[in-house]
Formats: sequence, structure tokens, C-alpha cells
Amino acid sequence: MKIDRFAVSLFATCGILLSSGCGGPAADKPAGDKPTDTPAPTTAGTTANAGAKGLKLGFAQVGAESGWRTANTESIKSECEKQGVDLKFSDAQQKQENQIKAIRSFIAQGVDVIAFSPVVETGWAPVLQEAKRAHIPVIVSDRRADVPDDLYATFIGSDFIKEGEMAGEWLVKKTGGTANIAELTGTPGSAPANDRAKGFRTAIGKAAGLKIVFSQTGEFTRTKGKEVMEALLKSPVGNTVNVVFAHNDDMALGAIQAIEATGKKPGKDIVVLSIDGIKDGFKAMVDGKLNCSVECNPLLGPNIIDAAVQLKAGKTLPKRTVVQDGIFDQSVAAKELPNRKY
Repeated sequence: MKIDRFAVSLFATCGILLSSGCGGPAADKPAGDKPTDTPAPTTAGTTANAGAKGLKLGFAQVGAESGWRTANTESIKSECEKQGVDLKFSDAQQKQENQIKAIRSFIAQGVDVIAFSPVVETGWAPVLQEAKRAHIPVIVSDRRADVPDDLYATFIGSDFIKEGEMAGEWLVKKTGGTANIAELTGTPGSAPANDRAKGFRTAIGKAAGLKIVFSQTGEFTRTKGKEVMEALLKSPVGNTVNVVFAHNDDMALGAIQAIEATGKKPGKDIVVLSIDGIKDGFKAMVDGKLNCSVECNPLLGPNIIDAAVQLKAGKTLPKRTVVQDGIFDQSVAAKELPNRKY
């Protein structure tokens, strides 16, 4: 397959801390409807919020399934420490029941604000009703929750559909519109898995020669991505695949290991495309093994704290704040690698 070099346009400056994540609550207009999107404020380099010190924040995290998630957690914890926020933190280990239990614990502890990144989109209404009855505002971070507008105060996150579209548009140009694609999807039922798949299919649908011949979850982990890719490459379908699209960099990096184990060259024999833009992904691009990564900035701590301070003060926030993500390929990876903060 002949691959033409594609010049990448940068949609966002990589070192800025943005009010980011990946989606928007389902009750909002579809991702990409810009009238509902409020640009993310720049918070890097600002002084601590006057109302942050002593603020009680409960945060229910998805887990530690990827480099992206680790960076996201560190951003939240470090910002809370920096600004004197009393953080109650829970790692759900990718289980919704653990997040629900944590949110109920935060309510019982009487925190000022609750924030969480939903493992999946559905099933949150009952516990968020409990938070509403307790008059505790809720921030939805990174992944959206499928709940009515009145059950959350604001959403901070990226446009996952747009990320998928950007990946698909890049692939159309990269391949000339002809390829057999293996898709490694994220956690089933999660907003990034749903939306990235949707956006990607919309973009590649414009090229009849681009076909998804395999799609299976890699659970957003490097280990599972490698396992799924190993099994695929041993199958008859695996012999036809010349593109891998992974919903995050960690799965792509696992797939790269599996490809190398067969003697093939990732990035050359098989084009590898992913989303997140983590440092390990950039290193793989510099090494010629990953072809492209769409950015999804995890450094949300400053923006979550800023939103929590405003909510405690009784202010009303926009329902949705979206970051404009960037896209990077091998042609710019070496230059951009030093700028990676995660």
C-alpha cells in the first residue's frame, strides 16, 4: 500500500492546560454543535483561586487503565495540593458500582462539590438525584454521563466525536482511501468508545475503499490491546489488515508489540493510528512505529478546581466546556516530544 506523507495541522497548543476531557453530556446537543460549546479557559500559570483553600472536593476516578488516566489523576491531585483543596479521592478500578459507592460516600461526608469521570454513560441518575437532594453540585469530567441537565452543574471535556473524525480524515489522506482496518475500541458503553467509533466511521464513510474488517475492545489498556492484536494476527482476517485504529495510545502500543512479534514492521507494513497524544505515543512516532495520534489533553486539574470554586460560590457555569484537540503525525513528533507533559 502506498502511503503519502500528510502535513498535519495543529488545532491546539500542546502545553496549555485546558478544560478538557472527551465528550459532552448526552442531554446536550451532539458533539460538534458549536453554539453549545464554551471555549476552555486557559489556566496555566494562574495564581491559586481565593476560594480554593479548604474547599472539600470528592473525585471519583475511573481507574488507572492508561498513561492518559494516570496523568489525569496526577493533574487533579497536584492541583488540589497546590491550592489547598481538601480532596477526597476514589479509584473505581473501572467498575461503575465502585464509583457510585464513592459518590454516596462523598454525599455522606458533606463535601462542597463532587466531580467524577463516568466509567460508562448510563446508570447515573439515581445517585446524582441523591447529590441534588443534598444540594451538592456535580462536575462531570472527561467522559459524559447520560443524565438530564438538572443532575449536573457542568461538563469539562473534549469532543470525542470530533477526535474520531480527525483520525478518520487523516487516514483517508494517508492511505488514499483504500485499506482494511482493524479497530481496537475502548471500554464498552463508555463515551470515548462510543463517540470515537462514531466520528471515525463518519469520516472514513467518505472513502468507499476504507473498510473496518475487525472491531474488538481492548479495554483502553496496553496489555489487552496486545492480546487482541495477537489473536487477530493469527486469524485469516489478520492477514488482510494493513491499518490499526486504536481508541487510545496504550492499546496502540500493545498492538505494536504484537505486530513486531510477527516480524512485521508497525508504521510501515501496518499503519497504526490512535488517540490521546501521550509521551509514549510520541516516542513510538519518533521511532517510526506509530503513524499518528490525535490529542486528548488529560491535564484537567486546574479547570476542575476553578469550576468547583465557582460552584461553591453559587455561580452558574456553562453546561459544557470543550477543548479543541490537535493531531500529530511522524513528521512533527520529534519536534513536539519535548513539549509533552504526560
